[in-house]
Amino acid sequence: MTVDFTKAAVALSNATEVALACHVNPDADALGSMLGLAAHLRERGVSTVCSYPNDPLEPPRWASSLPGSDRLVPPRAFPKEPSVMVTCDCAAFDRLAQLGHAANRAGELIWIDHHRSNDGLGTIPVVDPTASSTCEMVFRLIEAMGGDISVDTATCLYAGLVTDTGKFQYEATTPETLRVAARLREHPFDHARLVQALYEDERIAYLRLVGVALGRLEHVPDADLVWTYVTRSDLEASGVHPSETDDLIDVIRTARDVDVAALVKQQKDGRFKVSVRSRGDHDLAAVAAGFGGGGHRLAAGYTSTHGPAETAERLARALRGELVSS
Repeated sequence: MTVDFTKAAVALSNATEVALACHVNPDADALGSMLGLAAHLRERGVSTVCSYPNDPLEPPRWASSLPGSDRLVPPRAFPKEPSVMVTCDCAAFDRLAQLGHAANRAGELIWIDHHRSNDGLGTIPVVDPTASSTCEMVFRLIEAMGGDISVDTATCLYAGLVTDTGKFQYEATTPETLRVAARLREHPFDHARLVQALYEDERIAYLRLVGVALGRLEHVPDADLVWTYVTRSDLEASGVHPSETDDLIDVIRTARDVDVAALVKQQKDGRFKVSVRSRGDHDLAAVAAGFGGGGHRLAAGYTSTHGPAETAERLARALRGELVSS
């Protein structure tokens, strides 16, 4: 754990321009922490630019609920050599994809993250795997910087806090997490509408795709695993955008009496993104690391070059404790 809030706060307080980036295919914690910190910096008179490495950018549908999402710029418009750069929620350098070049050339690189598998990058690493979310860490950083938290910042940070704790259900939710949430809720944003946008705003086309995925569900009892998959052709046939399927893993994980749930989802390049969740009996960060990925003990992910069936078989072998090459 490397948490240097003071050094990061000083660097940001002295900056006149800051470039902020989060990981490819961002979730609400990634976007919320980046946009929330950017809003706070602008309140202090700092010029900011925010991006993530998807091209085209195509923000998730719920992103419009986060103040500052209209300021997002495509990766090509991101500064090539920022004097100060902040990364949010990036567990590994490759999660920055094409924005990694800017990170390599940044004068100061503040790396804010809460994943246990983080590779400890940045000139100022701010990494705490005990934190519930990157948004919780940004809140603590803002406290170190000083100044009032605006409604815009509170809205963004609350979004990431709610989603990365599973609406305050997950293991990482601590008393401090709830105290931070209470502080943020003191601000007059519509939290009910925000959470509705994050959790209760699906198209009928997506619900039909859920039916397809559930129809393929496979149970591997000796690996304590339940899994399914979605292909690019499934997405094209249903008219569903890949980002709309981010919450599908949360449907799979509700299976009773099974510890590990996995969603194998085909990407544009043909490879498969594997999202895994555990109820508590498996260390998925370690499992994912064996396949070149990472994450948390109970929630992790990696990319597979194999088809769905072989990907699931290799995952099952890893869960049984068998040695599997990446």
